[in-house]
Amino acid sequence: MTHPVTLSRIHHVAYRCRDAKETVEWYERVMGMRFTTAFAEDHVPSTGDYDPYMHVFLDCGGGNVLAFFELPNQPDMGRDEHTPAWVQHLAFEVPDMDALLAAKAHLEAQGIKVLGPTWHGVFRSIYFFDPNGHRLELACNIGTPAQYEELARVAPLMLDEWSRTKKAPRHAEWLHKEPTDS
Repeated sequence: MTHPVTLSRIHHVAYRCRDAKETVEWYERVMGMRFTTAFAEDHVPSTGDYDPYMHVFLDCGGGNVLAFFELPNQPDMGRDEHTPAWVQHLAFEVPDMDALLAAKAHLEAQGIKVLGPTWHGVFRSIYFFDPNGHRLELACNIGTPAQYEELARVAPLMLDEWSRTKKAPRHAEWLHKEPTDS
């Protein structure tokens, strides 16, 4: 039986920004995204509420779109103080380790503080913040088909154990052992 909801992809992901123009220019210059669309309204289409906004859309490749709202009549944006800054982030894939290192050098040349590369077993990644305080990640996959198959096999076991114990299951302990260079 097929599921009644048929998804083809994520249409866009939207976040808030402090300044739409600054945000678009930053994502074009730093991330190489292409600015494609802008909507500006005085009333929210879904609710009818008066709340002027600028909604901008950036093409991030592969049919993926990142969008931002500037909301000048709302209180200054913040973040959930009960959630650590490292939790809420947006991760983009790069093709390989060379691309990840080139991106890191580019970001650092822009004066952006970068953490990593960080080892995650089947991928490596770097982390940094955009001008709005959103944490971003660039990741490159390094796992083998057998490793991804094993992760898919143990995922339900790990989730069930976590649900019972709220302690990190170690069904994929090998993920946590970074190989040493010879």
